[in-house]
Formats: sequence, structure tokens, C-alpha cells
Amino acid sequence: MANFKSGTLGPFEPRLVRQRKRRARAGFREAAFLHQRAAADLAERLEAIPRRFERVLALGGEGLMSAEIATRPELSARVGDVIEVSLADVDPERLPFAAGAFDLIVAPLALTWVNDLPGALVQLRLALKPDGLLLASLFGGETLNELRLSLLEAESELTGGAAMRVAPFADLQDIAAILQRAGFALPAADRDVVTVRYGEPMRLLADLRAMGETAALAERSPRTLSRRILARAFELYRQRFSDADARVRATFEILTATGWVPHESQQKPLKPGSAKTRLADALGTKERSAGDKAGS
Repeated sequence: MANFKSGTLGPFEPRLVRQRKRRARAGFREAAFLHQRAAADLAERLEAIPRRFERVLALGGEGLMSAEIATRPELSARVGDVIEVSLADVDPERLPFAAGAFDLIVAPLALTWVNDLPGALVQLRLALKPDGLLLASLFGGETLNELRLSLLEAESELTGGAAMRVAPFADLQDIAAILQRAGFALPAADRDVVTVRYGEPMRLLADLRAMGETAALAERSPRTLSRRILARAFELYRQRFSDADARVRATFEILTATGWVPHESQQKPLKPGSAKTRLADALGTKERSAGDKAGS
């Protein structure tokens, strides 16, 4: 799991994250099928919200979010100006926007490499107007489990020890609580598990590199990942995670977070004792005191 404690350094190196995103720009669209899926999912969620968003920040995605909105006429008619910001140019933990600048922030797979997720979410909340909406997705804890296990076992087997080679990711059960900690109202989180199949594990690594999603860890092992270790890891990968047609599986868990900036117009939970109808009446049963035994 990524480090969610505010004020700590965390597992990722922001400079390296931006460097790898810049390096991936040239071939990003050819390998960005997961980012495209995430952008399409956020756009579908927006279609179900019957309101207009005048000013929108699209964080990450290299233009995929704007393109996805443009393909949906009804949604496009309800969206005003869209400002696209690349993760190759900005650190999500240090956003350069004024308070209340946006009605909507969409961030498809843009928060994966954030060290201080609560802090980043606070900044996103501050950049939204009251009753503004955040829709964000990031890779979850099950992502690349097959690759992680294969590399750990191969390196341990050949060297007697193993370093972290695949980044830690967030867990679903943390997301809604983190949104609430960051000051969002009506927080919600859900997951989508995607299985991608490859002819060879090396193709998976090529896609990760082309997407700019290779591990940008702050503490990297001084021991390089040798060809011998990589070959053994691929051998283990094929042995344990192949289908009948010999293609290998790669799991990607996509977590989606939804939150609103608090506003007086939003639905609020009822106060204790304010219910107008008894539960027993609604269920058509007889109400008993706490001391009654069942069947008495």
C-alpha cells in the first residue's frame, strides 16, 4: 500500500514520475488502453449527473479525457472549458491553481504515484468550488500481482534476497475514508478488475514503459535487475500465470473515487430520533422492547 500519512516522504520519487511520463509521451496513445478505459468510465459517470460544469480540470490522461467527452454529444453540451494538465508537467501534490477555480476535476489514473494522497485530495478539494465534483481513479493493490510475485521469487532464489521492483498501490477500503479525511462530502469508492493477456511477459513491461507506469520508487535497490533474474522471473510467470493457449495474464485493479465539496444544498443524514415512521410499521411487524425474548 502507498503511504497515506501526510508530511512523510513516501515510496515514490516525484521527479522520476514526471521524467517517466515525459519519456512516455511519444508512444503513450498506442499503449494507453487502460487510461482510455478509465477516461471512458469517468465520462459514463458524468453522463449520469444532470448538471452543467462550466470549468473543468482534466488531470492526467494526455488529452484522453477531453477526447472522450467530445465523443458524447449530450455530455459535451454540459461541459464548458476543459483545462488539460499532464503529469509530465505537474506534481499532483503541488497543484498551481487558485482556490475555487473549477466546478469539476476528473483525474483518470492520475493519483497512483502520489505519496501523500490525503494532502493531494485536500488540494483538489480547495481547487473546486462549493458543490464541485471530483472523479478520480488510480491503480489498486491487486495490480500486477503476477509480476510482483514472479520478480520477488526469482530474485530471492538467485541472490538470497529481493528488493521492491513493483510499486505499492492503494487498497479500496482506504479510499472513501481518505476522501472524508480530505474534507469531501458524500465520499464513495468502487473497483474494476481488468485482466490483460500477453504472448510474453516482456510485452507487459513494454506497455508499462510506454504508458509511463513503471515503478518510480524513491528507494531503489543498488542491485540492478540482471538479465538472469529477469529470465527466471519470466519463466516463473509463464509457469504460474499462463492460460491454456500459453498467453500470460496481468491483473490491473482500477479504483475510482467520487467526492463533492460540501455545500448546504447537499443531502445530509437525518439526526437521531428525527424519523417520522417506525421501522416496525414499515416492516409490518410488532415492536418489542429490548428485554422481550424472541417468540414470547
